Amino acid sequence: MAMKKRDFRKLAKAAAEAVDDKKAEDVLVLDVHRESDVADYLVIAGAQSSTQLTALSEAVKESLLKLGAKAIHREGRARDRWIALDYGGLVVHLLLMQARAFYRLENLWEKAKPVKWNFK
Repeated sequence: MAMKKRDFRKLAKAAAEAVDDKKAEDVLVLDVHRESDVADYLVIAGAQSSTQLTALSEAVKESLLKLGAKAIHREGRARDRWIALDYGGLVVHLLLMQARAFYRLENLWEKAKPVKWNFK
């Protein structure tokens, strides 16, 4: 069953909340559907350690599985400083803070629209 764009928005917000619960830093959700042929939404979040990076990845997987979504591809490992989880219309990028500062992924999507996800 194909997911709608709105469903990926819901998954993106759930992923952002999951990593926020695990104390991720600088959590950002971007609507990139006009700039990307690969995904409709991106979640970008930073971690202070490889242990936290692994915990963030597990939190996203568990949270989205509860919503019926499984990653179709995973790239990277905690020791690589970067984990990417691909859910089709949603890609979650989890990076150690040094890697996040170096790659500045959000700058690649400067026309992307930020999505408000945190209502705390």
